[in-house]
Parts: sequence; C-alpha cells; structure tokens
Amino acid sequence: MLNYILRRLGAGLLLLAVVTAVTFWIFYVLPRWAGVTPRGMAAMYVGKAPTPEALDATVERLGLDQPVAMQFLEFVRGLLFGQEFDFGRATVECAAPCLGYSFTTNSPVLPQLLERLPVTASLAFGAAIIWIIGGVAVGVLSAVKKGSLFDRLAMSTALVGVSMPIYFTGLLALVFLVHSWELFPVSRYVPLSEDPVAWFQVMFLPWVTLAFLHAAQYARQTRAGMLEVLGEDYIRTARAKGLSERRVIFKHALRPTLTPIVTIFGLDVGLVLGGAILTETVFSLNGIGAYAIDAIVGKDLPVVLGVTLMGAVFIVVCNLVVDLLYPVVDPRVRIAA
Repeated sequence: MLNYILRRLGAGLLLLAVVTAVTFWIFYVLPRWAGVTPRGMAAMYVGKAPTPEALDATVERLGLDQPVAMQFLEFVRGLLFGQEFDFGRATVECAAPCLGYSFTTNSPVLPQLLERLPVTASLAFGAAIIWIIGGVAVGVLSAVKKGSLFDRLAMSTALVGVSMPIYFTGLLALVFLVHSWELFPVSRYVPLSEDPVAWFQVMFLPWVTLAFLHAAQYARQTRAGMLEVLGEDYIRTARAKGLSERRVIFKHALRPTLTPIVTIFGLDVGLVLGGAILTETVFSLNGIGAYAIDAIVGKDLPVVLGVTLMGAVFIVVCNLVVDLLYPVVDPRVRIAA
C-alpha cells in the first residue's frame, strides 16, 4: 500500500508539472505562434486603451521580449519562490506561489483568489454532500425497486435534472422560492465564522440548485451499476448462504458500484472548486467563478491565468484523493496494489 500511495503522489506531482507547462504554453507561446508581438501580449496584461509607454514598461517588467525558455523559467521561479514587480518608484512583492500581478486591480492575483475561495468552497462542499448522499441513495432504491412507481418517478426526475441547465433551474428557484413565495431571504454572502445561521440560509438554495443536476447524474449512474452488480454470481451466492438482503446490498453490491461514483465525484468537486461560474453568477456569489467571468470581460489576463492554474490544481488534488480512496472502497484494488 505504501508503494501504491507513493506512486500516486509521484504521478500527481508529475501531472501538476505538466499542467503548469501546458498553461504556460497556452498563455505565452500560443499567442506568439499566432503572430502576436510582445507589445500585443503586454496589451493583454495592461488592460484597455494602454499607452505606448505602458506597453513598453510591461514588456520589460514581464520579460515578454526574452526567449521562451527564459520566460518559462521565470514563470516557474515565480510559482516556487515568488516574484518581484518593479514599477520604477515602487517594487511589489508577490509571494510564492505567485500566480501573476493584475494591472487592473494593481495587486497580486493569489490574495484575491484566496479572498474569494471560501465562497466557492462553501458552495462546492455543501452541494457535494447533498448530491452524493441524495444521488446514491435514490440510485440504490431505484435499483432495488426496479420497475416500481418509485423507480419510474425517480428516473424521470433524474432525466429532467440532467436535461435542465443550472442557469434555468437557478432562475426558477429565485423567481418562485425567493421573490414570489419568499421562502428564502434575499441577502449577500455571509462568512461561516461571522454568522453560521445566516451563512446556511444564504447558501442552502445554491446548494440545492447545484446538487440537483449532479444528484440526477449520480442516481442514474448508481442505478445502472447496482443493476449490473446485482446480477453477478457472487450476489446469488451471498443470498443462497442466507445473508440478509440489507447485508447483500450494502456490503456486497454497493461497494463495487461506488468505484466509478468516487471517480466522477472527485472530478465534479474539483471542477466546482475551480469555480461554479453559472451558479455563482445566478445567485450573485462573489466566488472564484464570478471573479473569472469579470476577468474575462475586463481582459485581465493574469487573473484568467491564475484561475486556470488554481482550477487545475484543485482537479489534480481531488483526483489524487480519489486514487487514494480506491483501496478503501474496493478491496480488490488493495489486493492488486
């Protein structure tokens, strides 16, 4: 097991290095191949209507006229050890990991992302708990009661949930549950440390809206996996030995079914942590997703680059956690390792 864990950790670090190189290539090398000059690349960092002096200064500060290899080494050095941005009269320190400096807000990108991370993390983990418990429970019941009225209603609802996008269900929830029926308050995000009750009231509706889509997918996936496993020979053997139906379902049938569920769960949580753009926009949550949208609209390239790297790190870390959970969920992985 120790070798298995070390291999997965090494693969995760290698993947992070590849993601960093690919991100650099997309933002720094690809524009050059498209014919963008160093001044043109500097314009993406400075913002709208830059002066020639500002463009020349940005080219010099960021080293955009240097060879690509030197730029990549400087990029990696900033991630590992931090970076300094010289503005003539003043020098700004960007602590490691330095994800860049926004010339629109005149501040390093990472502190701005960390400021908005609690909002996105609250949304991601709250919704994840709802969709994993609700989706798996509904999927198991539908498989056990195959062909029943509950099964048909649950799968029909899941089909509706998968078909309707977040911005549609979110707007419906706001119109009816908030404005028409006034079941939920209209208020801004409140940190958990300040007022847990208000935090829960504000986040509950976004949780349910985001979880509805994912829970529908998990219910369908769990039902299909359970039906396949329940037809295996070892399930018939377990029943023939006289084991209770509850023990057969939860110990022998559910655990193999959870392996693909854990896989997609890690991907989904990583993606949501990278920014639930539609959900945050609909419910006016100032998280990473909404921050990324503002940066794209304002052509704030360092912020877009920082959000991309942070989202990639979340996805890689979540997949690494999933790899480490496989032996716990499925003993066959532990035996093979």
